[in-house]
Amino acid sequence: MQSAAAFRPCPAGQLVSRNPSRPLLPALPLRVSAAGSIATTPGLALGLLSASPDREAKSRQRQVSCGAAGDAVAAPSAEEGGGLTKTLWLGSLFGLWYLFNIYFNIYNKQVLKVFPYPINITEVQFAVGTVASLFMWITGIIKRPKISGAQLIAILPLAIVHTMGNLFTNMSLGKVAVSFTHTIKAMEPFFSVLLSAIFLGELPTVWVVVSLLPIVGGVALASLTEASFNWAGFWSAMASNVTFQSRNVLSKKLMVKKEESLDNLNLFSIITVMSFFVLAPVTLFTEGVKITPTFLQSAGLNVNQVLTRSLIAGLCFHAYQQVSYMILAMVSPVTHSVGNCVKRVVVIVTSVLFFRTPVSPINSIGTAIALAGVFLYSQLKRLKPKPKTP
Repeated sequence: MQSAAAFRPCPAGQLVSRNPSRPLLPALPLRVSAAGSIATTPGLALGLLSASPDREAKSRQRQVSCGAAGDAVAAPSAEEGGGLTKTLWLGSLFGLWYLFNIYFNIYNKQVLKVFPYPINITEVQFAVGTVASLFMWITGIIKRPKISGAQLIAILPLAIVHTMGNLFTNMSLGKVAVSFTHTIKAMEPFFSVLLSAIFLGELPTVWVVVSLLPIVGGVALASLTEASFNWAGFWSAMASNVTFQSRNVLSKKLMVKKEESLDNLNLFSIITVMSFFVLAPVTLFTEGVKITPTFLQSAGLNVNQVLTRSLIAGLCFHAYQQVSYMILAMVSPVTHSVGNCVKRVVVIVTSVLFFRTPVSPINSIGTAIALAGVFLYSQLKRLKPKPKTP
């Protein structure tokens, strides 16, 4: 895609000199800027100058029509085409983000219903993400990062809270309906504001605080009428909110310095690999390694089905987070936050339809109020208070 300052050649023929001993220069390719003066005077005939400087302004200056108007129109068309391509690409990424998230929640829930070992499931998902990250580094799909030991130490706290956040999410999904877990996770903005105020000293505006009221009220209303409600699932989802927002606060607090090769995708990949090693000893000393063909068969489960669904869930888990980081690199945080809110709506509706989750009218109203509060919060966050004039 050419920029507005790009130039395009103007087809022009050679000029014939009246004096053979002093031939004119052959016509050079004339370049027209889409944003230049030529564009403001369509159809202007442009002259090619001879090699003789003392006669530049005289009859040797021949004008050659080069269709400036046509060129001026063609360049914006290229711009529009590039813009359209970018829009289609961004739309495709949003579609993949939602699709991978839907499949992750469906397959993950199916596995957790028959295999109630969330630590094993979470470790499998980090294992799949680790293999995917190593594959992309080895093949060169993603540039291999250059990272120091000091950086790894700085990233370690992020990996720990990332591990805990995903583990608590899986624990909640194993106990309550997918729709209810995501309704509770709509309270993430509340914990973001609270933790940012405590640890970063970032006080919210009055309007941001007001936007939190429908979020809290909606979640409370949905919880009171949730058919699958139990305290273990509720507090696990709440703990997931706290840990994920702690990760965001830590990333600001620690200010991890990144080298050129350590972009967002590489940072996420490193966190995934570290999370796999962080959770490995926890898995061994708590649940033990349960997701094996021998254990699944002894439990009377369909081995191929459980392993296949676990693998698909793991791939979708890593894919949707990778795509999320790709989108964040292309749009503003506010746009990403709005997209995340819409994604939560899509996941809730899809899971209700797929699992045929019983939902009462009051429960639906509570969920809708909470999600509307999240949307309002994302819009108000971009309104920053004006600096005080001395």
